[in-house]
Amino acid sequence: QVQLVDSGGGLVQAGGSLRLSCAASGRTFSRYDMAWFRQAPGKEREFVAAISWSGGSTYDADSVKGRFTVSRDNAKYTVYMQMNSLKLEDTAVYYCAASSRGISNKANRYDYWGQGTKVTVSS
Repeated sequence: QVQLVDSGGGLVQAGGSLRLSCAASGRTFSRYDMAWFRQAPGKEREFVAAISWSGGSTYDADSVKGRFTVSRDNAKYTVYMQMNSLKLEDTAVYYCAASSRGISNKANRYDYWGQGTKVTVSS
């Protein structure tokens, strides 16, 4: 079992940057493919980015391509997402998730979830 703790959210102006972190418990972290999802008020949870267990493959939603970068440090049991050129529409609660069933953009493929960290982008 993996426990995930999201952090790094906050208030930022449009065009600014934030780096989210997701710290995992357990030495099995490196076996899991990881992803970030987000949920804006009144909207469904949506896929943002994913990274394979080794870090060798990444997968981004079209809405964040070229702006967000997902990475991981298995030695530190942590996955990151660097968010640049933030837009108003990036405002949401961001969740990291872990999957033992392969990298995917589908939320139902992920077994464990963080508690979420709120990102607010202002004009």
